[in-house]
Amino acid sequence: MKVLLTRPEGRNQSMVDALTEKGIDHCVTPLLCVEATPPLPPDTSHPLANVDMVICISANAVSFADAAFKVDTAQVKDWPNVHYFAVGHATWEALQEKGIEALEAPDDCQQTEGLLTLPALQHIQGKHITIIRGVGGREALAEQLSARGAKVRYWEVYQRACPPLDGAAVSQHWRDLGIDTIVVTSGAVLDNLINLVPKELFAWLRSCHIIVPSNRVEAQAHAFGIAQVTNANAANSKAVLNALKL
Repeated sequence: MKVLLTRPEGRNQSMVDALTEKGIDHCVTPLLCVEATPPLPPDTSHPLANVDMVICISANAVSFADAAFKVDTAQVKDWPNVHYFAVGHATWEALQEKGIEALEAPDDCQQTEGLLTLPALQHIQGKHITIIRGVGGREALAEQLSARGAKVRYWEVYQRACPPLDGAAVSQHWRDLGIDTIVVTSGAVLDNLINLVPKELFAWLRSCHIIVPSNRVEAQAHAFGIAQVTNANAANSKAVLNALKL
């Protein structure tokens, strides 16, 4: 097994450490970069003003929101004292680092569908909920919360892009290294992977074992013609290592 890790820059270290400890060969090529969205206009009603609950979609959502408090001229300058929820464990840990206690999705389903099973999100008629996320995320969470009677809004604090890579050269490099397993932690990463690999190397990609974080990304991978797909049901290192059977 030779594993390709694709998280954004600085987010692969825990997997690197785990694979190194187990003697598993690996390569790191970030296939997603994230950058802050522009500050809120000073006359804008802040998405965290008068809110009852806050849901953070990712660790990036936590870090970029925290940074935004320092540069935004809007009225909210710090995390409000409300109920917090984290979709995954890495997000929960990011909130913990800010001194914020949060509920997280169950271990066996660390994604939107798991979060929606939490008792605290069942009876939310009239509650004001803000979802902190990147630009263009899924709508399923907001739709379900709205259907339960909540008033939902977004605070989109970062945006995703593909790092500047030579697709043909980097794909050939992965093949030459003998990469046969690729860890994909989001649909955006999978899209960037598919777009980078040229047609002449797509047979190699289809022969790889792809680890994905959710049912949605699993279906996305199969739609691209990738047969060997394992759903880790989360994007954290523990889930990925379990999917790799390590």
